[in-house]
Amino acid sequence: MSDAPALIPAHQLAQSPRRFPGESPAYRAARNALLEQEIELRRQLERVAAQRRTMPPGGVVPEDYLFQGEHGPVRLSQLFGDHPTLVAYNWMFGPGRERPCPMCTCLLAAWDGEAPDILQRVGFAVIGRAPIERQTAFKRERGWLHLPLYSSEGNRFNQDYADEHPDGEDVPALNVFTRDEDGVIRHFWGEEMAMYTADPGQDPRGAPDPMPLWNLLDLTPQGRGTGWYPKLEYAKATDGCAHSS
Repeated sequence: MSDAPALIPAHQLAQSPRRFPGESPAYRAARNALLEQEIELRRQLERVAAQRRTMPPGGVVPEDYLFQGEHGPVRLSQLFGDHPTLVAYNWMFGPGRERPCPMCTCLLAAWDGEAPDILQRVGFAVIGRAPIERQTAFKRERGWLHLPLYSSEGNRFNQDYADEHPDGEDVPALNVFTRDEDGVIRHFWGEEMAMYTADPGQDPRGAPDPMPLWNLLDLTPQGRGTGWYPKLEYAKATDGCAHSS
């Protein structure tokens, strides 16, 4: 028997007392109906997160991969710091790219500001195949202050955990690893929202989507759109507003 408290029906919680200037009764009825679905979505996300935490132990990591960090060589086991959990993101910045992926860059720009908070709870690593010198040069260019960058050049980490062929295109990946008291490192979870899981007319996306940009645009009437993606640079208009180049 579950000890979780009984939930108040979403329909009951969704009878919002809020009223915005000039809203009509039709708007309020539609907004409360939407609020009911938002509450149900929040609860579904909680159920999925709880299910994820009950996963059986994942596979033992086959080797203690050696990376090149900003301050020298470092092993996978060292990326945990003092934490039992490591979150690792593979960004699309391989040796064949002059510049990294704009989508990865957009995501990492948001995570740079949150990295000090993230590192209070888990180990955190951003991994690319490009040499570490190129990654850190781009980090300086963007003004990132907190992201811990590592190069997987010369090891199999991207092949093993990003499903990436060494001679193929870069593949982004988000993985979580655990380390037990005996030092055994296991894979806990990896994002598998790829093209084969995408719904018609949509790009692959996580649930929840880790990219703050898309979550914000989902709140707007236009939504995410189907033909726009972040860029590395935007032209500056004379009125000071940024426009796509």
